[in-house]
Amino acid sequence: MTLPGLPRFRNRRAWLLPMVLAFLALAPGAASAESAPAAVPAPAPAISVVTPRQETLTETLLVTGTLIPREEIQVGPEIEGYRLVEILAEAGDRVEKGQVLARLARDVLETQLAQNTAAAAKARATIAQQRATLDQTLAQETEAMAAVDRSRQLRKSGTVSQEALDEKERAVKVASAQVAAAREGLVAAEAEAVFVQAQRDEIELRLKRTDIRAPDAGIVLSRDARLGVIALSARATPLFRIAAGGAIELEAEVPEGAMPRMATGQAAQVTPAGFDAPVKGSVRLISAEVDKASRLGRVKIALDADPRLKPGAYARATITIGARAGATLPQSAVLFDADGPYVLVVRDGIVVERRIVAGLKGHGRLLVAEGIAPDDLVVARAGGFLRDGDRIQPVAADAAVTGSATPADAPKVR
Repeated sequence: MTLPGLPRFRNRRAWLLPMVLAFLALAPGAASAESAPAAVPAPAPAISVVTPRQETLTETLLVTGTLIPREEIQVGPEIEGYRLVEILAEAGDRVEKGQVLARLARDVLETQLAQNTAAAAKARATIAQQRATLDQTLAQETEAMAAVDRSRQLRKSGTVSQEALDEKERAVKVASAQVAAAREGLVAAEAEAVFVQAQRDEIELRLKRTDIRAPDAGIVLSRDARLGVIALSARATPLFRIAAGGAIELEAEVPEGAMPRMATGQAAQVTPAGFDAPVKGSVRLISAEVDKASRLGRVKIALDADPRLKPGAYARATITIGARAGATLPQSAVLFDADGPYVLVVRDGIVVERRIVAGLKGHGRLLVAEGIAPDDLVVARAGGFLRDGDRIQPVAADAAVTGSATPADAPKVR
């Protein structure tokens, strides 16, 4: 409603003061217009303003997941049928490659080793005996051949009969056969010695495997070994579970819409349950598929070493998936209504509403893709108390704006 003779004002405070003055002028007993003192306009309020700042904001993605070992080693017995007699590692221990985790009973194998030692000594004696026999038969063969040669010379002169010569030749053949048999006996004795040595190697290997060792360095995640249990290589549960190298990572679920923007090497800040500060990490592996039921993909984030990390714990992570440069404003300077985001720009002391296109947020600032110029003065705070067309006195909120100081009699809004 507009009163006759009064101009149309753009806001409530602009037209309220003239109406009050007119009412006082018409009141009974009031002084005449000529004698009334002139009204002093109220000073414009001082409002903090900022100018856009050119900077780069990072785009992040919040994901959640579970801590898991990067590589899990399952340790079991390499031989079976022997009783577990000693346990040397517990869950949580850091172990080195080759370190003994547990021991199996050795008494049966040690007895077999003693029997093998005796068999090896017997094999060596047999070899020595066969060699002696071979030397003897070789000497006999040599003697028989020499006797044949003499008999042949004497046969030419008629001193030795043909029957005697034939007997000497048969003796040579017998000696040669004995030599061949002695050689075969020596080969058999040496083969027996090799067999006994192979048995010994097997027994020593089995003895060595009674020490259950860590295949690689890492942290023992769990121990299922129990004293007195008969070790079976086919048992379903391993005796020990080890996180190889102690490396722990986060297996996180990522919405399918963000999967195309994921890349290995992207930085991440991971905060496990109970941690006061995040642990640094980076994306190590990205799944090749998205679960068709949950519509989530999976990524694995490698974490810096930290003894507090526990596999199975819940954790959330902030992954840096991109960065954009542009003009930014404090988030407090941006207002929102049904039509979207806007800011209040000050021109010649007058507030002007300006629609913008908002971008990334980060560290209390917002990137403005469109809608502001580098030299615009933007109301920094208390924008909700101002309207388009209000007159204010802009005051620098930071070093980006310089100029007028705040008057002593001007109300300051921050």
